[in-house]
Amino acid sequence: MRASGVLLPISSLPSKYGIGCFSREAYEFVDFLISAGQKYWQILPLGPTSYGDSPYQSFSTFAGNPYFIDLEVLIKDGLLTKEEVESVDWGGHESYVDFEKIYESRSKILRKAYERYDLEQDEEYGIFVRENGFWLEDYCLYMAIKDEQGGTSWNQWPQELRNRHPAALQECREKLEDAISFYRFRQYLFKKQWNWLKNYANQNGVKIIGDIPIYVAFDSADTWANPLLFQFDENNEPVAVAGCPPDGFSADGQLWGNPLYSWEYHRSTEYSWWLQRLSYSLSMYDVVRIDHFRGFDEYYSIPYGDETARYGHWEKGPGVELFHLLKEKMGDVALIAEDLGMISDSVRQLVRDTGFPGMKVLQFAFDNTENSDYLPHNIDRNCVIYTGTHDNDTVKGWYETANEHDLWQARQYMNNEDHDMETSIWDMIRLAMSSVANLAVVPMQDYLCLGSEARMNTPSTLGDNWKWRLARNQISHEVIEKMRLLVRIYRR
Repeated sequence: MRASGVLLPISSLPSKYGIGCFSREAYEFVDFLISAGQKYWQILPLGPTSYGDSPYQSFSTFAGNPYFIDLEVLIKDGLLTKEEVESVDWGGHESYVDFEKIYESRSKILRKAYERYDLEQDEEYGIFVRENGFWLEDYCLYMAIKDEQGGTSWNQWPQELRNRHPAALQECREKLEDAISFYRFRQYLFKKQWNWLKNYANQNGVKIIGDIPIYVAFDSADTWANPLLFQFDENNEPVAVAGCPPDGFSADGQLWGNPLYSWEYHRSTEYSWWLQRLSYSLSMYDVVRIDHFRGFDEYYSIPYGDETARYGHWEKGPGVELFHLLKEKMGDVALIAEDLGMISDSVRQLVRDTGFPGMKVLQFAFDNTENSDYLPHNIDRNCVIYTGTHDNDTVKGWYETANEHDLWQARQYMNNEDHDMETSIWDMIRLAMSSVANLAVVPMQDYLCLGSEARMNTPSTLGDNWKWRLARNQISHEVIEKMRLLVRIYRR
């Protein structure tokens, strides 16, 4: 069935306290999607963020970001006072997140709520702890130890903690019991409030597209608790790490630094960790987008310690075997394969073999090849088409910075040579909506015709990413009407 949706991270929602969260404004955004005829809301990963604030580098692939907990609910429940929350400096700009101030303040204010909450009397809390024990206990212990160790990565901890000696871990569980309990409490609030929001969306005909990176961060509970899953040596140091090879954009390639999977070990366990991860993700979201899907076919392996990606090489991944097993265990699952970039024939075949829809991005369609796979006349129905993603500039920013050849081709293709900027942006949106793709997703920034100041992420840069926020009342009735008209015209 043809449908359309909007890409907007939770952090980009408007709210009173510095960052988008599961507050009233999130429910109002669902109401907006309904009024605009949209059936999907795509978000970015929801995990707790670390240095650099990227949702793609998280302390846990299962845990949620406590920044998203709605403080208004805690005020209503008597766990916080309005004065306490409003006395905090959450940052002074409505359109950008000040992550440093959020980091300094959010944990302190949630600590007050924790100290006033009677966990022992909450049956739902007990159920949450039991049902999520398979990841929750390792995560909470990891974070409590990390705090005690001054925030350092686990490979810098004392050997008995780094290598998880049972006696040392038990001593930490006893010594850090309160800190561990506080981490559990935050995860409980996150999950409860997220379930409320997702249920509200689903009950009103809106499905959530979640997002998981293929790799986990090295500095994470996942690697510390499960070293056998990764290509580590006998000292639990990586043998090789992930990245991308040199290309026309980067002579040194991209050195991501994520640990690589020991696929041989995963195969010996019938991919139990991956099945657990995907099952959990599919319980959190209606559809799951897997970032860097090509890594299941081949992955780029860079020797650990190298300062660039120049001397890496390609290794074979698990291929379709993992997804056949997933289908056998869980039936048909709703996944999106992020298959962007330099894609080989074997990657294309893997996407076809899984049956998952791939991705097409219109900003990539008008390049020097003049017959790009992303041009609408070259795509098939089983895909998701985007004007751009979180890693792209906005459409306006693209128009303002693209080279003359790409601009000429785009304007000729859309027959908009004499159009003004706003009309040109809507022409790009119309091109996505009119395509044969089963699903069209447009970032909120493009519907608002915003420029590069609203870009979410510039890959391989640090310091100015993941910050943009939607301002209160920024979506006009005119925008809603135009969105609804396109849905009606193109039967989405």
